[in-house]
Amino acid sequence: MDVNWMDFTYLIAALAAAGVAAGILAGLLGVGGGIVIVPVLFSSLLLVGVDPAICMHIAVGTSLMTIVATSLSSARAHHRRGAIDWTLAKRWALAIALGAVAGGLVARFLDSQELSLFFAIVAMAVAIYLTVRKEGSQLFAGLPKGAKAQPIPLLIGFVSSLIGIGGGTFTVPVLSSCGYPVRNAVATSSFFGLLISLPGALTFMASGWGDPRLPPLSLGYVSLLGFVIIAPLTTLAAPWGARMAHVVSPNILRRLFAIFLALTAIKMGYSALA
Repeated sequence: MDVNWMDFTYLIAALAAAGVAAGILAGLLGVGGGIVIVPVLFSSLLLVGVDPAICMHIAVGTSLMTIVATSLSSARAHHRRGAIDWTLAKRWALAIALGAVAGGLVARFLDSQELSLFFAIVAMAVAIYLTVRKEGSQLFAGLPKGAKAQPIPLLIGFVSSLIGIGGGTFTVPVLSSCGYPVRNAVATSSFFGLLISLPGALTFMASGWGDPRLPPLSLGYVSLLGFVIIAPLTTLAAPWGARMAHVVSPNILRRLFAIFLALTAIKMGYSALA
């Protein structure tokens, strides 16, 4: 595929900026950075002439691969502060990972427009929830336990993998509604991001293997160029966000989370319906 060098330069700059922003958001909000990486990659791939039918798949697959590095860095930073609930992490680990694999498999049968629209709907729904929920309020007395609780992490893993995010988009609201302090919810979701991103990325890689429409330097629906540029920067910036999460008030954290989700939803929804 021929690439205009001006467009290629823009692509490099956009990926670098997305990497830094995604790393900060990963540590600050526990979102794994995908909420930034997916729309930036999607727009950048369109700009350099990648087939629109697979742009969203590559954006999601590459986002998941970069979240592997981001989640490791962010989770380590939160673990040092003792903020991760490891008991919950062990109970949910298998279901989240299985859901991530299922999401990657289902994505193979959807086109870019459908994936973009689904991304927008989910992001806006969560943004609205975070906006209307009163600080300190909770919908449930606590998380369900045992087998009846497993559909929750299974669904979190499935939807997160399907749209290329680390899981914090759903984990933080779910845990908060069950009485978890927002900082602990953010910290624990950073670990869940690893359980979602690794199996999800491998599934997207396998699903796109051999597709003749892929741009150069791709392994299935994972762009090596995107990964090489974004991953080091997200890893570098994630601890900055984690430090901010422990000095910024929970109310501000929630509002920032909602704003980023709403803006992203509008952008992706417009792209899908235009």
